[in-house]
Amino acid sequence: MTRAAYPNDLTDAEWNVLFPLLPQASPIGRPRKWSLREILDGIFYVLRGGIAWRSMPHDLPPWQTIYHYHCLWRLRGVWEALHTVLRELVRQREGRAATPSAAIIDSQSVKTTEAGGPRGYDGGKKVSGRKRHLLVDTLGLVMAIKVHEADIQDRTGAVLLLRDLPNVFPRMGHVWADAGYTGKLASDIKTYLGWTLEIVKHPWSGWQGTWAPKDAPPRVVEVPKGFVVLKRRWVVERTFAWLGKSRRMAKDYEALVETAENLVYEVMIRLMVRRLAKPSP
Repeated sequence: MTRAAYPNDLTDAEWNVLFPLLPQASPIGRPRKWSLREILDGIFYVLRGGIAWRSMPHDLPPWQTIYHYHCLWRLRGVWEALHTVLRELVRQREGRAATPSAAIIDSQSVKTTEAGGPRGYDGGKKVSGRKRHLLVDTLGLVMAIKVHEADIQDRTGAVLLLRDLPNVFPRMGHVWADAGYTGKLASDIKTYLGWTLEIVKHPWSGWQGTWAPKDAPPRVVEVPKGFVVLKRRWVVERTFAWLGKSRRMAKDYEALVETAENLVYEVMIRLMVRRLAKPSP
């Protein structure tokens, strides 16, 4: 590589992790003009910098070539398959089984742009756009992603997320969630997936109090002050924070929800490759 490296370019160690997992060049047809490493550097540049594809720096391959691989690999399922392999490798490196036995579910509402596509209004978050619905393992690694309109409630969105997962994770048995997933969802998950659903609530979520004059008898229950870490729920919030480090994810710029889902895989692939390239502890 003759150009100066950008901060998010693949290092030699990261490229050695990723290269054996990539599709090999076809023996027929026109040979590749640009290396896959340069093309991936371009894709990761767009994700981290939040730029448009047409704003690709001139010392990277043409934006049309980079965008072509970004779309082609989505249609062929390459990104999702690559993400699955890397997730299992990271889990094994951490001393875990390749497939998880427990997970956390949550959603994130994000604004959309004039690009079009499905959208809705989330009255609770006051956001007009879409929801990214994630299922993550206890390490925060993404197991499944579903992007849908923001006006769909979490209980309904969870059905859209989980309906394609029977027999995908054979060891799965338990899911943690917040209070937005209460109702008959727990029984449906038990019936169709065989998993149990646990709602993690705030320790003072059931407390009630009323305002009273200063000299009146104490009738107000004081809420404990300070930051409280809720069991397991912080894991998926950290995953959303990982996604937020890539500026392309600050909004949903995509017309297709399939593309928006695929961007999550690409961001997580970059994160997991970085982990796998570090020396073993």
